[in-house]
Amino acid sequence: MRLDSAVVLAAGEGTRLRPLTKHRPKPLLPAANRPILSYVLDALIDAGVDDLHLVVGYQRDRVQDHVGPTYRGRTVTYHVQEKQLGTGHAVLQARDAIDADFLVVNGDEVVTAGMVGAVMDAHSTTDAATLGVVESDRAAEYGAVSLDGDRIVELVERPNDDSYRLLNAGIYACGPSLLADIESTERRAGELYLTDAIDDQIRAGNAVRGVRIEGLWSTATYPWDLLTVARDLLAAGLVDEPERSRGVYVDETASVHADATLRAPVVVGPDVVVGPGAVVGPDTALGRNVTVESGAVVDGSVLDIDTRLGANATVVDTVTGQGVTVGPGATIPGGEADVRVGTTIHEGRRLGCIAADRATIGGGAAVEPGTLIGPDASVETGAYADDIVPEGAEVRR
Repeated sequence: MRLDSAVVLAAGEGTRLRPLTKHRPKPLLPAANRPILSYVLDALIDAGVDDLHLVVGYQRDRVQDHVGPTYRGRTVTYHVQEKQLGTGHAVLQARDAIDADFLVVNGDEVVTAGMVGAVMDAHSTTDAATLGVVESDRAAEYGAVSLDGDRIVELVERPNDDSYRLLNAGIYACGPSLLADIESTERRAGELYLTDAIDDQIRAGNAVRGVRIEGLWSTATYPWDLLTVARDLLAAGLVDEPERSRGVYVDETASVHADATLRAPVVVGPDVVVGPGAVVGPDTALGRNVTVESGAVVDGSVLDIDTRLGANATVVDTVTGQGVTVGPGATIPGGEADVRVGTTIHEGRRLGCIAADRATIGGGAAVEPGTLIGPDASVETGAYADDIVPEGAEVRR
């Protein structure tokens, strides 16, 4: 069934992705060298959707400035969710603009046009909803699904039970009557969830279809997950740059010195400069206007817009925000570490460092694996940093 309209949920804050989301919404975090939201919008348009509705909330100006009033020639209508009161509440912000069957897609999960198209093809006017379902060993961490044939019989939120193998991919085709049903759904802790409304439809015996879809599904719950997202995209070849050679993607405006080494898979974005003797990759993404100076090494990392890596610096298993500076000879060695997010310690995570927007790591500094450096924080020349460096803080030698 052709669906012209899609509601993209892009209002969330992504608190577990701090410090990267301190001043930036989760959908704008980098998936390889482009924001996650860009992949979602491209997937919808490539699947034939022309009417785009974005529900925005946290840092909504940044989303609107990034996407603009149109995207690839399609008009974008914005709907503001003033308070983030759940996914069902978010969908209701667009109800006055919807009068036919429509799509709902999470704006913070990488999906493909083929996946969106499969959900549309499976949906019919007799279905209350149709959900895309992916087989994944991560189903227990997210929303799990039980199927009987092509009918969904159970939705389970984060079951923490490894027996579940089917994951709710966050692509929904919905009948217009579901909007009224969302409004009448019981709230949980004051919040209204789309999956609860769909669960009510299942219990009422209405047709809720599940379609198994294939293709890349990738999302980030914690900062180190952005490294996995980049690896997934690079392995699948789903990066938006021309390919110079197998697994090496270089934008035509990038400048890579003849004596530099690019190790596949790697993507080098627009206006990037890679100096002589530098080694970049594998599993590495350089965003727009990144500079990697002579002799520097970048391995298994995602460097976002305007990051500058000084001569002979080493960065491994690291994610930077925008405008980050890593000085000459600085070292982020990478490897497994215990990472503290809020009050929880996550053991054995492969993470060198998270350096949020405009953070500075001085020349000759050393950063312990698993360190989180907040926005505008600085690690001074020759200093040593570990654990959490709060926003605006200074670590001195």
